[in-house]
Amino acid sequence: MTKTEEEWRQRLTPEQYRVCREKGTEAPFTGKYWDNHETGDYLCVACGQKLFASDTKFDSGSGWPSFYKPVDEQAVSAQDDGSHGMSRTEVLCRGCGSHLGHVFPDGPEPTGLRYCINSVALDFQKQ
Repeated sequence: MTKTEEEWRQRLTPEQYRVCREKGTEAPFTGKYWDNHETGDYLCVACGQKLFASDTKFDSGSGWPSFYKPVDEQAVSAQDDGSHGMSRTEVLCRGCGSHLGHVFPDGPEPTGLRYCINSVALDFQKQ
């Protein structure tokens, strides 16, 4: 999905734009999905692509929704992120390139990964 920055600004709220398009983050324990325990799917707020399923969500204690794997390996992409003096791996929506959060190697089995995702970058589709 290719849009101009003006089209993204019209489509997203200012906070969604700041996180998804400008690679921002929301404060921990403030997002609407960090403590969500309902069954369903988490979608990209910008393009609607299915990203994560609720059965892969876990409480990491970080204050952000955390998942141990995406619904499909093609749903997200990853790239090195050296911003803020840290070495991390950024997670992007493969459908539209929106910034979602970061992935860390300290998650539970079976993957050992923790996809730490901003609630504001997600929509939730209850099943």
